[in-house]
Amino acid sequence: MNNPTATVAADQDIARVEAILRTVSTAYSAKMVGQERLRTSLLVALISGGHVLLESVPGLAKTTAASTLADTVRAQFKRIQCTPDLLPSDITGTQIYDASTGSFRTQLGPVHANFVLLDEINRSSSKTQSAMLEAMQERQTTIGGEVHRLPKPFLVMATQNPIEQEGTYQLPEAQMDRFLIKEIVDYPTPAEELTILERLDSGVLDPEKHATTSVTLDDVLFLQDVANRVYVDAAIRNYIVSLVYVTRHPAEYIGEERARYIKYGASPRASIAFLQASRALALLAGRSYVIPEDITYLRHLVLRHRVLLTFEADADGISNEDIIDAIFDSVPTP
Repeated sequence: MNNPTATVAADQDIARVEAILRTVSTAYSAKMVGQERLRTSLLVALISGGHVLLESVPGLAKTTAASTLADTVRAQFKRIQCTPDLLPSDITGTQIYDASTGSFRTQLGPVHANFVLLDEINRSSSKTQSAMLEAMQERQTTIGGEVHRLPKPFLVMATQNPIEQEGTYQLPEAQMDRFLIKEIVDYPTPAEELTILERLDSGVLDPEKHATTSVTLDDVLFLQDVANRVYVDAAIRNYIVSLVYVTRHPAEYIGEERARYIKYGASPRASIAFLQASRALALLAGRSYVIPEDITYLRHLVLRHRVLLTFEADADGISNEDIIDAIFDSVPTP
């Protein structure tokens, strides 16, 4: 049963949440042009305490978005360029022999930061990708048998390029499932691209120019605490579970013709992701409760990397989004 006192965010909390998010959005928009869905996805992941996978062709400001968000929060930001020869220790850290003391000392890797950008994660080997599993799930690394906790908040933003497959390694399903959401970043409009050029000339996009307004790490932890108290009605919870159930037993709901395109349905992590992300989305809308429209908005973000399709679907031009939309159409909205 739900504990009403634990799931209700007070009005004064919502007011402070709106002030924090307004500051973050203002600073973010000062550097980023357009990409509203990307901003929403990054904030949803930040508030939920989850991780986000970004997919797009090069040059669409994924790195800029990640570094701008970190700068806005005044958080420690590390960027890791993934390559085939990248070792797990290059990410998590290693032990170095200190000749002056005759002993080993631990050198923590770049994953020990609040915001970690894994650029082109699919270019790193499977062994290196698996090294991130403990960090992403357990929020810790193990170096030389010693456990090192990661800082709070901790957010991994991984990017992958879908058009260059030479020298890449497909992400294993176990790691894909660790990402709370997957966002596909699209090209800017002509008007937005003109604005980018204008801001480039004005010096706004200078990497050395930091955000004029910012929030603290304590503010982020406050957002996460309030998100945990956003109310989710039993009908919404049943709606979430029903949607995820249909991904595993699609034939009787969306028909044999479309069901044959689904190789594997979503795991319980999908239900958890819907619950966590919908609470964050409600806060972004200034609400202390989740509505069905929040779940609908999140459908592609949560399921596109969890509902795995067959090769036949790719051959027939059927996308994950097509199947996900069919699943949502088959389940009555509460």
